[in-house]
Amino acid sequence: MFAINTILHRVQRGCQTISYPAGPAPALPDRHGGALRVDGAKCADSCSACLPVCPTGAITRSAGSLVALDLGKCIFCAECVAACPTKAITQTGQHPMAVRRREDLVLGAPGAEELRLAAALDDKLRKLLGRSLKLRQVSAGGCNACEADTNVLGTIGWDLGRFGIQFVASPRHADGLLMTGPVTKNMELALKKTYDAVPAPKIVIAVGACAIAGGPFIGHEEHHNGVSAIVPVDLFIPGCPPHPLTILDGLLRLLGRL
Repeated sequence: MFAINTILHRVQRGCQTISYPAGPAPALPDRHGGALRVDGAKCADSCSACLPVCPTGAITRSAGSLVALDLGKCIFCAECVAACPTKAITQTGQHPMAVRRREDLVLGAPGAEELRLAAALDDKLRKLLGRSLKLRQVSAGGCNACEADTNVLGTIGWDLGRFGIQFVASPRHADGLLMTGPVTKNMELALKKTYDAVPAPKIVIAVGACAIAGGPFIGHEEHHNGVSAIVPVDLFIPGCPPHPLTILDGLLRLLGRL
């Protein structure tokens, strides 16, 4: 009887997995705001209202230059959006934010008002990893927010496994690392050993502001301001934490699945 009730319950509930990317992406919650856009042409010459409100120093402006916003350092608090009198910095409400190069996260220069989204791996790596990607997740001093949103992808609503992407327990069974946290000094050796244990060819994905640039702890002497200081990174996914949809979008872009 229990088995019959379970089957009936599942039939009544239907499919709970989102249709993305075959169908439309689910809307981000209102409080999220999505990726930021910087229109330096709207900046007043003498205005610096956004600089002091940024808690991580993600916004810079030197004399005679345009405002630059580093989304790798950004924790998406939106204080700069509220402080900007000319609306040069705005929220787009868009979830795609993953890039292949660290410099592509810096917005504000002409032609770089918005993100240059990640291109796929080369043909050889896509042939190897495109249909079956195994990742070892390493939390190198993270607060568990990025880790939690990564774990969400394994639930029935997202079903990461339908894309052939899975998290594995051993780096020796992995094709790459998914990194979170700013890489504390105590985690440096563990990260190096884990990276070395992954067989080549391998990839590294940095998820969240901490893994990219140190996040709210940027500049602290007890960590390395992100993963790139220790191992090479193939994909940067900004956020604090990134929405699960942003993480999924980045993984699929890397594999050429979008």
